[in-house]
Amino acid sequence: MGQWWSKFLQFFKCRKGEGTKDQQALCPEHTSKNVHHITTKQSWEEKLTEATRDGKILVANFSAPWSAPCRSIARVYGELADKYTSLVFVTVDVGELAEFSNSWDVSVNPTFIVIKDGRQVDKFVGADKAELKKKMAAVAASKF
Repeated sequence: MGQWWSKFLQFFKCRKGEGTKDQQALCPEHTSKNVHHITTKQSWEEKLTEATRDGKILVANFSAPWSAPCRSIARVYGELADKYTSLVFVTVDVGELAEFSNSWDVSVNPTFIVIKDGRQVDKFVGADKAELKKKMAAVAASKF
């Protein structure tokens, strides 16, 4: 149990932004500075308003830090955020914002929702890395 507790504490420090690079391997959404972690409705509204004002598409990753599929695709999501800087990438923790996630009809994690001008224009469910890469390339190339 000591090893489990140690990993939990490392993960918690990572979530708070206090972890070392080794500890942040447990928290892969911090691998990109272009992925904004949403923990409140206010931070969601700010990013959505910013994307709409700047004419950008917002890509929301609704995920749970304890979910293996979410963790497995988080690094790819970060790489895509670094590659497609014309898009706004956010991660919404479904545990912290459960009601909010439900309002977007999120029932499986991860769920990726593409938003343009405040409206959902596309949705991708699951942790298929190749499919997510194809989907984001198409989103970045399109003007919706």
